Amino acid sequence: MSIAQDVIRIAKAEEGYQESWSNGHWTNHEKYAAQVPGLAWVSEDEEPWCGVFTSWVAMQAGAASLYPRTASCAEGVAWFRARGRFSEFPVIGGQIFFGPGGGTHTGLVISYTDSTVTTVSGNTNVNGSAEGDGVYVKTYQRKSSYVYGYGIPAFPEGVVLADPAWKGRAGVTYFGHEAGPADIPRGGSTVTRYAEFPGPAWFRSAPRSALVEAMGRRLVAEGCSAYSEGPGPQWTDADRQSYAKWQRKRGFSGTDADGWPGRSTWDALRVPAV
Repeated sequence: MSIAQDVIRIAKAEEGYQESWSNGHWTNHEKYAAQVPGLAWVSEDEEPWCGVFTSWVAMQAGAASLYPRTASCAEGVAWFRARGRFSEFPVIGGQIFFGPGGGTHTGLVISYTDSTVTTVSGNTNVNGSAEGDGVYVKTYQRKSSYVYGYGIPAFPEGVVLADPAWKGRAGVTYFGHEAGPADIPRGGSTVTRYAEFPGPAWFRSAPRSALVEAMGRRLVAEGCSAYSEGPGPQWTDADRQSYAKWQRKRGFSGTDADGWPGRSTWDALRVPAV
């Protein structure tokens, strides 16, 4: 299965999830923000979470580096523009942006036709609102003024899109009229994907995540275990002790081998994406 297909599969599996309900109203408290390094504040502050959902899906698919990690739709647009990967035409598995400047709402593209684009997004509702209660699959008119544009992820298997300006480029499958997940090249299935370093502050927050367990398993495989049981998804002192062993194995000492992960040792550990 390609990365783009993984993105769509993971996003669609969340359809029907709803944020919490309290005192007669939806609260914007949801499960995704706490699992995305740097974005826990979104749920804590009861902020809109459509961008968080997209970032979470990207992480789960091992594609975090292919999408912006932000709660701001406008920042997401800027991220793709800065890389020359923004279009007014849909792309399968790409990020769609709505409203003036693309700053109102965002989601992921599942399929498109000449006249419609079907998406999955968080913080919407049955009406496709930019402020809703959960994860929904919705179909919009492609030429609606509400649709601002699309970010084009740099999928290693290539992209499927409707932008004629991209026709003929390497790694591009151009379908101008309609396309869906079945049209995605499968070349990405052999690509090994590793987890992006979530940042030192994330570990100090004592996270509970499948990423912690994946890290622990790699530490065990490298002969750096300090676990009496596990590893498991909850960050513990045993994880820190094990990581310190890995740092020392990589030649670090003193405060550079204190067990708090850093980028260079994390990249060398090659933790599989989860």
